[in-house]
Amino acid sequence: MRRLVEVHYFTKNGKRDEFYKEIIKRGIADSARAEAGIEKYEYYFSPDNDNEIILLEVWSSLESVQLHMETPHFRELTELKKAYIEETVFNRYEILPSDVES
Repeated sequence: MRRLVEVHYFTKNGKRDEFYKEIIKRGIADSARAEAGIEKYEYYFSPDNDNEIILLEVWSSLESVQLHMETPHFRELTELKKAYIEETVFNRYEILPSDVES
């Protein structure tokens, strides 16, 4: 079953853009987007909080999510968060098949 992972990163004051630029510069986002099982991996800036960045990930399966968490770029992001992030909030959802054909 497909999985949606919604991640809210709350950065140290004024560090949101710097955090995002490091993710891009280090190739973390591109590496995640190249993984098997990834359907969406996109960052969004909160319009209400200058210190919040939101990551939406859609994975083809729970196994894909688990394999993602074992990658070198996931570990690199974990280390990067130590310098920039005060709090991380995760929401995980199962994506049910639609009864409506597109």
